Amino acid sequence: MTIAVIDYGMGNLRSVQRALEHAGGCDVRVTDDPGVIRSAERVVFPGQGAVRDCMSALHQGALVDVIAEVVDTRPFLGICMGMQALMTRSEENQGTAALDHFAGTVRHFAALTAGDVAKKIPHMGWNRVEQTRDHPLWRGIEDGERFYFVHSYYVAPSDAAIVTGQSHYGGPFAAAIGRGNVFATQFHPEKSQQPGLRLLRNFIVWDGAACS
Repeated sequence: MTIAVIDYGMGNLRSVQRALEHAGGCDVRVTDDPGVIRSAERVVFPGQGAVRDCMSALHQGALVDVIAEVVDTRPFLGICMGMQALMTRSEENQGTAALDHFAGTVRHFAALTAGDVAKKIPHMGWNRVEQTRDHPLWRGIEDGERFYFVHSYYVAPSDAAIVTGQSHYGGPFAAAIGRGNVFATQFHPEKSQQPGLRLLRNFIVWDGAACS
């Protein structure tokens, strides 16, 4: 089995590669080659940083159309920035258009943490994730398990039904979303020790069908 990890120049993609290899022993290729991405049986879209920079890099690398194709045709996992970029737009930089696979907005944490000086931005560290909807990628993972986060923005989907996991930081926010063959997490599975490895293992064996 081949897994393509989309490389658009942002984030420590080797850590994602190593975690996937450890989880399933697959042929994991970190690549910006559209042909390799199209031919892979599964695709992972990781990253960190700013949505504006992410979208700029995707356009420069001619990867927007490739993502639009593979996100509809095979098991697809978005991680951190890869989750945010799947939304319609971000509030960042006075508004940045994203990929619009899921309707919704990426919002700054100030909206949730206003008035709470104890809540620092970015939200960084371990936080519990409540599984709000059953999904194959949660199998074997305890509800309320801790995962590792690093982010200043959070996803606010227009359709709350796509939220599969919720966490809290000043208020509730979507920690994971999913619909059809796509699953995405705000947290970093590759940095989340055994629960993260279990999620990646679940992704490797997932056929892309979500629970009803």
